[in-house]
Amino acid sequence: MTTTLAELETPALLIDLDALEANLAEMAAVAARAGVRLRPHTKTHKSPEIARMQVAAGAAGITCAKLGEAEVMADAGLDDLLIAYPLVGEAKLRRLRALLERARVRVSLDSVEVAEGLGRVGRELGRDVEVLVEVDTGLHRLGRPPGRPTAELVGQVARVPGVEVAGLLTHAGHSYRAGTPEELRRVAEREALDLVETAALCRRDGIAVGEISVGSTPTARSGAFVDGVTEIRPGNYALNDTTMMRLGVATEATTAVRVLATVVARPAGDRFVMDAGSKCFTTDNMKVPDWLLVAGHPGLHLDFLSEEHGVGHGAGDDLRIGDQLQVIPSHACTCVNLFDLAYGVRNGQLERELPITARGKVR
Repeated sequence: MTTTLAELETPALLIDLDALEANLAEMAAVAARAGVRLRPHTKTHKSPEIARMQVAAGAAGITCAKLGEAEVMADAGLDDLLIAYPLVGEAKLRRLRALLERARVRVSLDSVEVAEGLGRVGRELGRDVEVLVEVDTGLHRLGRPPGRPTAELVGQVARVPGVEVAGLLTHAGHSYRAGTPEELRRVAEREALDLVETAALCRRDGIAVGEISVGSTPTARSGAFVDGVTEIRPGNYALNDTTMMRLGVATEATTAVRVLATVVARPAGDRFVMDAGSKCFTTDNMKVPDWLLVAGHPGLHLDFLSEEHGVGHGAGDDLRIGDQLQVIPSHACTCVNLFDLAYGVRNGQLERELPITARGKVR
């Protein structure tokens, strides 16, 4: 492996190991102070090595977006998994059955239909499959509204043979639209209180709901301290991105992920072109000013991406063809999923390779 960035062929995915380790330690400390479990989402980094770093830093287990991602993590020895996605279809149920034979696995759902499929797996194994019922706390993606609608669903799921309702889960993805720190705090507190209050209804109905699992990266640091919360599931915090910077929960120094790109053209004095385009970043949030940031170069601004080109402008008369730029993505999760390999960097030197083993595991 090459040892300097200058020797590295671009585009390349970089992960600053000092920033990564500090981010993992900081969120683990938040969970410890709040007295809750940390179960980070691995969809951000897709790397079993980073997942093991999270557990070593204090995480109780991990969260996976899809079954394929969970299988990769289990192959790497991680054995306390939450699949935060409803599993539908016989093929997936067969794979879940195999996974349950080598790891503790919980699954989230928001319907009786999914519970019935999981129940068949539980009955085959002779033990209940643990499920978390997802609650819609404002994102309007999965889940019924909090309160009585969810409590009724919990009652229906609890009656399905072969499943055990372990708790409630939500994802306040709408927090990404918050305009102020105060608005972000309100979303976080409402996210947690909606689950706590719904769990109280379930208990009055005679159903013990133990787990209250909340917390996107923007909301985890507040939601963790709401009385009744037992678990937080941030993911993006490990790497961060320009969206987290805009929300005020990250800085350039705490963004651990960068795409190393090379300037390949200066077709005009106020324009530069780099060799990383939408196949390296995706176009998430492209309409937001400075949705991508060139680290260390506040005067440079990216204007648009085509598949293999990134086009920008700015105060960079000294910018030459062949110069390298480190670009912070707008969405770390989708950016990382576009690469097979990341390079762990410390103090500007390449320390080790980090295979993105779970990339593309969308099934």
